[in-house]
Amino acid sequence: MKLNVIGLLTGLIFGLGLLLAGMASPAKVQGFLDITGLWDPSLAFVMAGGISVAVIFFTLAKKRQTTLVTHEAMKLPNNQTIDARLILGSVAFGAGWGIAGICPGPALVAVGAGSIGGIIFFAAMWAGMLLFDRLQAR
Repeated sequence: MKLNVIGLLTGLIFGLGLLLAGMASPAKVQGFLDITGLWDPSLAFVMAGGISVAVIFFTLAKKRQTTLVTHEAMKLPNNQTIDARLILGSVAFGAGWGIAGICPGPALVAVGAGSIGGIIFFAAMWAGMLLFDRLQAR
């Protein structure tokens, strides 16, 4: 139960941060990606803030042997291979982000807000993940 409460609280804080920063708005994201038009650099500041906080906590996590809440073995990603899967996945993510102006975190916020566009995006994202799982199993 303790783990679920912590997960709920961190998810709520993340969602609130996205709302306060305006990152749940596809127009805001597309404004950031429009570098030849009316470019809106505010997303860069949000990203820099998020990365700054993540660097601190990943640095602390690397020093631990177990997780804080469940005391399970710490499992941090260690793959540093740049291959075709990574490049194609990055291109697909970026294209989807640029076209829709939304990515997974803000999509959940949009679903919670009852946005039809967010619900459609989330359904398509879910279908893509299921398709990947099926193809990966082969």
